[in-house]
Amino acid sequence: MAEEKQEFWRWTESNWKNPDIIWKDAKFVTVGIDVGSVSSQAVIMADGKILAYGNMRTGSDSPNSARNALKFALDALGDMSEERMDYCIGTGYGRVNVPFADRSVTEIACHARGANFLYGPEVRTVLDVGGQDIKAIQCDKKGKVTNFLMNDKCAAGTGRGMEVFSDLLGIPIQEVGDRSYEFKGEEPPAVSSTCVVYAKSEATSLLRKGWTKEEVLAAYCKAMADRIYSLVERIGVKPEFAVTGGMAKNRGVMDRIMPKIGIERMKTEWDTQIAGAAGAALFGYTLCQKGKGRVKG
Repeated sequence: MAEEKQEFWRWTESNWKNPDIIWKDAKFVTVGIDVGSVSSQAVIMADGKILAYGNMRTGSDSPNSARNALKFALDALGDMSEERMDYCIGTGYGRVNVPFADRSVTEIACHARGANFLYGPEVRTVLDVGGQDIKAIQCDKKGKVTNFLMNDKCAAGTGRGMEVFSDLLGIPIQEVGDRSYEFKGEEPPAVSSTCVVYAKSEATSLLRKGWTKEEVLAAYCKAMADRIYSLVERIGVKPEFAVTGGMAKNRGVMDRIMPKIGIERMKTEWDTQIAGAAGAALFGYTLCQKGKGRVKG
């Protein structure tokens, strides 16, 4: 029997429930579903507080990915059915393919609102590095978008690009950030291109020249940091600065961006990947408060 090939790019999926909230006591239960190109999240809120969430890989079918993410979050609760939802909002790359959503809201609006919730109302600039795009967002104290820039022309500098590199070098994606600092001597120069196709070719060439995997990772992380910073620089960074999405967990990129920006980024105890779904659930909660929740017979 053939040995199963290890998928180094596959990150750890997770779900969680809040042990301090009794959902049966809630007036409104709202759900946000963020279907991205790489990951999908479902956040369940009880009266505007996070009750549970699920964070998992997006499959080939967006409607099924939305359904699976919600089921994953409900599994964490164990005793609540989908019928209890008072409102559901879809967001993200596949937001139009959330069959059970009452409406959809752009991921830019949801990430701003979600960052405001996860990090606090002091947030004014939000960086979201998604699976296939990069967004730099400015917002006010209520999490309302005031300006944004987006680069979605290719996977360069995105989560998908990092997954490709993880697989190419045979390094688990959770270890990429730390491993990118495990080299001797000076930091290597950035690879000349962050285009996934060309960067793969360049990385292979560097390995053949005797570079270690850690040096190649450092060169690619540095190139990604440069690319992401070029977008942030164009919009300008207003303190306080927060990062959402999976890339926020990659110190190989983040620790190389922050000296360029020149200010500290805010910290949060929440999973940074749930920001979009959290923002969507909050939009649903606001609508419920305005009397626009589902009518239940």
